[in-house]
Amino acid sequence: MKIAEVGNIIEFKDGLRGIVEKVNENSVIVDITIMENFHELELEEKTVINHKRYKILTNHE
Repeated sequence: MKIAEVGNIIEFKDGLRGIVEKVNENSVIVDITIMENFHELELEEKTVINHKRYKILTNHE
């Protein structure tokens, strides 16, 4: 299992996407405000995702 790094864009929970802000031992903290429909979803700006529950879409630069 590859662990995301700060700056990676990941996908989780049926298509939600976010940018990794912090990597913890068992999870990442993700900012999901990058999604175009973020305001329509009425979700919190940040969320915590277990390493087993996401897919890395892009690597940071």
